[in-house]
Amino acid sequence: MKRKSTLILVVTMILALTITACGNPSAPAQADGDKKPKQLVAQIGPNPETLDPALNSAVDGGNMLLFAFDCLLNVDKDNKIIPGAAEKWETSEDGLTWTFYLREGLKWSDGSPLTAKDFVYSWKRVADPATAAPYGETVLGMVKGFDEAAAGNPDALAVSAPDDTTFVVELANPCAYFDKLAAFATLSPVQQATIEANGDAWATKPEAYIGNGPFQISEWVPSSYILFTKNPNYRDPDSIKLDSIKLLLIEDSNASYAAYKTGEAMMIKDVPTAEIPSLQGKDDFYIEPLLGTYYLDLNNTLPQFSDPRVRMALSLAIDRKYVADTLMQGTYTPASNFIGTGVADWDGSSFMDNANGGKPYINIDDHEGNLAKAKELLAEAGYPEGKGFPAITYSTNDSAYHKVVAQYLQQAWKELGLTVNVEIVEWASFTPQRRAGDYQTSRDGWLFDYNDASNMLDLMYSTNGNNNAKYKSAEYDALMARAAAEVDPEKRSGYLHQAEDHMMADAAVVPVAYYNEFYLQSPKITGSWHSPYGYWYFQYADIVE
Repeated sequence: MKRKSTLILVVTMILALTITACGNPSAPAQADGDKKPKQLVAQIGPNPETLDPALNSAVDGGNMLLFAFDCLLNVDKDNKIIPGAAEKWETSEDGLTWTFYLREGLKWSDGSPLTAKDFVYSWKRVADPATAAPYGETVLGMVKGFDEAAAGNPDALAVSAPDDTTFVVELANPCAYFDKLAAFATLSPVQQATIEANGDAWATKPEAYIGNGPFQISEWVPSSYILFTKNPNYRDPDSIKLDSIKLLLIEDSNASYAAYKTGEAMMIKDVPTAEIPSLQGKDDFYIEPLLGTYYLDLNNTLPQFSDPRVRMALSLAIDRKYVADTLMQGTYTPASNFIGTGVADWDGSSFMDNANGGKPYINIDDHEGNLAKAKELLAEAGYPEGKGFPAITYSTNDSAYHKVVAQYLQQAWKELGLTVNVEIVEWASFTPQRRAGDYQTSRDGWLFDYNDASNMLDLMYSTNGNNNAKYKSAEYDALMARAAAEVDPEKRSGYLHQAEDHMMADAAVVPVAYYNEFYLQSPKITGSWHSPYGYWYFQYADIVE
């Protein structure tokens, strides 16, 4: 689907009519017997840009997809891969053929049969350029025939269904983490019949939103809530203790906090930064590490940002310790590299510790020295003291620390003689605008989908659908291509390190801080967990009064 279609999808979502089964739109269906229905109410984000698995590229949307879909494989609370829709899988000796054996009797949420052919359709749809899936190359680039599929012949993708319960994938190159991709939401099965009958609207209308996960969407009121109710056709319904999950679609952190304080919400992701000092140390306030980096995009297609010296100057002018420790009140960690803490290298050691000969790319302890170098670079690029450089528009959404960081950038880049105007964009519009390159500079960020440095380094590949900075480097692409084709883990790691060396020297993007998650959650919620990839696994939760 083209970008125009994505905009139509968003408009359709806003205009969508809610489907109610009874008089009270927020009440879950009555449980069997006299048992009180168990409903978990949480806030994990505002209106999602999309809940089409092939099109989603946001963490909040990805979290919602976990409730509605069941991939071939799943991830447990220890972040280990476990069976999902497939009860077992095997890999050929050369690592090029992966065979997944589906469970017997799988059904869609509408009760119709789900077979291996549905995975064939779904994966080819992700590879189809008409879909314009942001993750297409990331999750399927190693599959044989992907290049031809991405060029307009999706049937060339080497995925097949020899029978109803067997799904076979042939790879062009071995991929040690392919099991993690098989558990990733982009590759969720989607029902061909509902997509063909409803077009883009299939992912916005509750009655058309057919999945195979533990929950199904029964109501959707844009800017208010999405109600997920238990899917009676799920492969293991007895394992699901909740009757429903109600997600409040709130963008303002103060409104989220008010909902939590009144008891309307049992968990909120967006906590007002002004409240953090008073919340520190409380049992229901959590700060947990995430695998990911908060960074800035400088639109490489614009002439003022095409010179790496300009990009580097803007990067060095930022006092990362001040941003993380003061503005973000210690809830983030200052970033000296692109790939941050917790990411494993080929031998299990820290990828970050092994980068750049063991030294940080940016000395976060010498801001004065960095600022002096930034001024030199800007002058070398033809803009001494910022003279002649056009005013910069910085785009961000207004939640968490984003606005505070934007205001800081106005001051930091003013030190270089530059003028910065801040543009606040609603979340549902912000991500498609950034992906389309319709911005000058923008806040960005990435949480890992699986623990491998390539997951984030792939973002800078010139044709990657999530390359929001529009960075292009033939040398970088070549290094990433070598890494993708390399079978030896140590040699592959070497190419990945060289790629990070190259993009950091080029200031492809501007890393600012490493993510931590801070949130409020009631002790009434049990059995769920929060992953370092930024997801809450509420589908397995229970409520204890």
